[in-house]
Amino acid sequence: MTAIAAAYLAAPGFEQTLAEELARRGAAISAWHERLALSPDPPVPAAWALNVWLDPRTETIASIADAATRLRALQRNWAAYAPLHHRRATLIAARLPHVSARPIAFPAPAPSAPLGAWTLLDPATLLASPSCTAPFPNGEARLVEDRTGPPSRAYLKLWETLCLLRHWPAPGETCLDLGAAPGGWTWALAQLGARVVAVDKAPLDPAVAALPGVTERRESAFGLDPAAWLRAHGKADWLFSDVIAYPARLLRLVRSWIDADAARNIVCTLKFQGATDHATAEAFAAIPRTWLRHVSHNGHELMFARLAC
Repeated sequence: MTAIAAAYLAAPGFEQTLAEELARRGAAISAWHERLALSPDPPVPAAWALNVWLDPRTETIASIADAATRLRALQRNWAAYAPLHHRRATLIAARLPHVSARPIAFPAPAPSAPLGAWTLLDPATLLASPSCTAPFPNGEARLVEDRTGPPSRAYLKLWETLCLLRHWPAPGETCLDLGAAPGGWTWALAQLGARVVAVDKAPLDPAVAALPGVTERRESAFGLDPAAWLRAHGKADWLFSDVIAYPARLLRLVRSWIDADAARNIVCTLKFQGATDHATAEAFAAIPRTWLRHVSHNGHELMFARLAC
């Protein structure tokens, strides 16, 4: 078996997108274990991976008890990725310390305890990495959902992103929500006590528009000039965007706000239509002090963030 130096877990349906990204970064894939790309090369940043296994090691196991003993010797907390040999993996997991799978009630940060990942490549071969990039099992965030307040489920990817960033708007902070309609993100930000300026040519859901602290501006997100905003209102605490636009156009918008120094924090969604625009994603990633990731509540899109802190 080829030595495995890193492993990358793709979200369902995004295996090819992850493979394209890894190829652009010079990381070879020696084999796929269902959605887990196994690489002989050292770990590289991979926005399209739900989880990156940073220190995988392969061990031959004699039994279920032996596998559990070897994992406990490496560290305490483990999450199983078990697309194959499911029953055997379940029996191994039962011998390991319990890791809470309780949904997170936002606002709350992602867990901070180290969480390793392991799988069975075959019944006698364990692949385990005590160090991973994701704080959630297999990178999949479970959140306590609100099924009555928001007008769409778009708020979930925002909640997950802010959990991972461990930072979110404080009461009274000013948030610009570009491309806000029908108001899923505006709703989520208003729940935090922020003052939200929702910018969109289309109207907000009436229930969202009526929330305390919410103001509508019926204009294009791309027509709002950051320098003019800065002169009139001062620096915004947060700039949010879930606007539907080609990534290259969104990149120009984000750069204009950064160049004008008109927002302290920026969080937005890069939405891809058709083929994935990896070049523009790489341009976003090259902006200093940025974070770029495909979160588990994303479709064919990435979350981008640039924080002041």
